[in-house]
Parts: sequence; C-alpha cells; structure tokens
Amino acid sequence: MRYNERLTIKNRRGSFMKVTEKKLDDGRILLEAVASTAEVSHALTMAQYGFAQQMGMQIMPGMSVAQAAEQQLGIKDLDAIVQQQAVEYLVPFAIDKRNIMPAYPAEPKAEAPLKRGQTFSFELRVAPKPDYELTSYEPVSITVPPFEIEQAEVEAQIAQIAESYAEFVADEPHPVADGDGFMLALEASQNGEKMENLSTEGRTYLTGMGLMPEDFEKHLIGMNVGETKSFSFALPGAAEGETGDAVDCTVTIKEMQKKVIPEINDEWVAKNLPMYRDAAALRGGINDRLTADRRAQYEAYKLQVAAAELAKRFQGRIADEVYEAMQKTLLANMRGQLQQQGIPFEQFVQSQGGEQQFGMLMMMQTREMLVQGYALDALFRHEKLTLTDEDIDAACRSMNPQNPEATRREMEENGRGFALREAAERMKANQWLLDHANVTVEAPQAPEAPEAPEAPQPEPAAE
Repeated sequence: MRYNERLTIKNRRGSFMKVTEKKLDDGRILLEAVASTAEVSHALTMAQYGFAQQMGMQIMPGMSVAQAAEQQLGIKDLDAIVQQQAVEYLVPFAIDKRNIMPAYPAEPKAEAPLKRGQTFSFELRVAPKPDYELTSYEPVSITVPPFEIEQAEVEAQIAQIAESYAEFVADEPHPVADGDGFMLALEASQNGEKMENLSTEGRTYLTGMGLMPEDFEKHLIGMNVGETKSFSFALPGAAEGETGDAVDCTVTIKEMQKKVIPEINDEWVAKNLPMYRDAAALRGGINDRLTADRRAQYEAYKLQVAAAELAKRFQGRIADEVYEAMQKTLLANMRGQLQQQGIPFEQFVQSQGGEQQFGMLMMMQTREMLVQGYALDALFRHEKLTLTDEDIDAACRSMNPQNPEATRREMEENGRGFALREAAERMKANQWLLDHANVTVEAPQAPEAPEAPEAPQPEPAAE
C-alpha cells in the first residue's frame, strides 16, 4: 500500500469532519466543511493553550486554561477571544481530508462562531498548487569539491578536550596583572546585607575574562599574595556616579595560580576516558565522528547544488499571492529565530544593508525556495515517483533527527499531512536527481609554491 492510500484511510478513521469540494471557474476549489462537536471542542482547547503560551500564563495543577485566564487576566469568556485561532486550527484538516496541496494558505469563512457542544460549518477557497514543467528532464551536471577531513580538525577537538580538563595550580607569588589566575577570598554585601552567592572563602578567579565588572577588577591589579583590600564597585547598568546599588567588598589574594593543560597521552586517556583504549583510539573516535558529521553536510550540500541546477530549467509564472504567502512565512520564521537569540528585528535588517537591501534579499530567497520546490515537484511527477512509509519517516528525520516519530505524529494529528507529503516528495525527487546526476569532483588544490627569491643582480663593473 502506498503512503497516500494509507493516510487517506487513517484520516477517515480518525477524523469526523465532513468536507465536500467543488471546482470554481477561477481554478480554485471550494471546500465546504462541517467540524464535529468533538473537533470544535478540541480546536478551542488547543487555541486556549496557544493563547496561554503567548501570554506567559501559569497553569496550576487542576486548573483549566479558561480558569487561569479569568484569574490572571480577568477574561471571563476565553473561547470568544481565541475564535480566530481555533478556526485556523481546523483549516488544515479540511484541506488534508480532500488530499489537496494548496499553493498558499486559504482564508476560512464562517457565518457563525464556534461553540462547544455544536458543530461548526466553514468554507475555504483553495488554490491548488500548479503543476509546472521544466525545459529538460535530462540528468543535471554539477561540480563539487572533494570530501576531505583535515587532521587539524581532529587535533583542534583534542585541544578542546584538553582545555576542558585544565587545572589551576599554585604559581610563584607576583603582583596581579591582567590575564592572571589566582585564588581569592571575597566578602560582598549590598546595602548592609551579605551577598551569599558572591561571597567565597576560596575561589579561582581570572582577570580579563569578563567574569566581573571592570570596576571590580581594576582594584585587584597590583595586589600581592596575602594582601587584603576593601572597596566598592558599581553593578553593570548603574548610572555614572550612582552608588545606591553599589557592592561593598573585601578581597584577599590567597594564592597566585597558573593553568596547566594536560597532555592527551595513553596514560591520561586510560585515567579520564577509559572508554577508549589509548590516545590513538581517542583520535580515531573523533575522526569517525567528524567524518560522519562532515559526510552528512557534504551530501546535503550536493543535494542543494543539484536542486539549484535543476531550478534553472523551471518555466512558468508564479502568482503574486504565492510570493506574498511564502515571504510572510519566511519573515515569521526569521522573527521567531531572532527573538530566541535576543536580536531585535530592526537591528538585523540594518545589519543586512537596510530595508531596501533586506527586501531584495528576501525577494531573491523567496523565489529561490519556490522555484526549487516547484522544479522538484515537476521531476517527481515526470519520473512517476511514489511515496513509501519509509520516505515519510526520512522526511521527519530531516526535520527532527532527535525525535522524528514525534514530528510525524504531530503533523498528522494536526491535519498537516499534506505538508508532510510535500516535504517527503521533494526530498525523494532531490535524492533521485543526485543519484542520476553527472557529478564532477574538483581536484584538490595543491599548496602554492613559495616564490623563488629574486636572483641578486651583478654589480656593475668598475670603469
């Protein structure tokens, strides 16, 4: 049984939504859907949880989201607030029920709101994804660099391991200088109250590492072993001359220290990493991991190069609505990633050359993604490829290597089976494309020979 057939059967068993379709004169498909009372209740509940997450609400055990919203935000009818989100939650199920691949998101229309205990009727005007063609379906020709693992990469990881096992040992006494390590005792207080998290009887400290404010470290420079000094320093963010939140402290330099990085030899490996036989086995293990990681990256690169080459054969016009929808999706994803990294969106736009330059880059990226996707769709159809269950699993692994099963379950249970099928089809087409491609591997570049020194010019003969 092919995957499409299996999924259709699954949806019929697991979904009670009734969906009829009608082709319209403009090429779109009118879907008229009726969600069951259970589906309505589930959609509203899921929308409530989404609202709670967005608002940063705390849901106590035994309390519903609606109860928490009333208690924390004064909202008495949370279902009325999340109507739009609940309807949008139902939309993919209607599309997936009819096994349609939309060109862009469809806007739902309904005459009445969702209410628990009642069915819900809505309609969608779905624009099916167009079937584009390519100028040629002959194998593509690509050129890629050779696959190499530099020994320097292995040694760099060995150095990182050694650094992580570095120890600080006593050093000859000398005045504290920038970059020095030493053991200090510290008593810190603020507004007369001891700061337990900062105070210590003995802790290794490194100057110049940004562990404490500069206003703190400047008092340490020049101190000697056994010397005690009391001073105050400003916390980060305090205005110049502000002392209300200053930290009062007393510091004693107990011992100067130096960092000792271990040598990664057989004896050290046996003591600290007994899972390896010796240092050579450790290097072999690191090399194997690097090779596997780099191989995966290399294969992904070849797939991308092949897809880009195929995209050059795309022919057809992409509707403005498709561009707008894709760009909206890319921007939303970008904003989410930047927010996680703590980078303001406006700052990022400026770093890309300003609004005009950023807009051009977004337009180019949008077209590239659309054209490559449509080109792979065309290849999938032309070669009469079909999806298997293993193809779906492979697509889920690419999305979530740690837990592909969860990704598959989430997408299928949330009506996103059509998006999963699209991703799997394009992956399979991309792999088929690479498997049949004419691949040329560039010859490794020989290191440049040093220039020969210029021959000394003979001295002119004396007259």
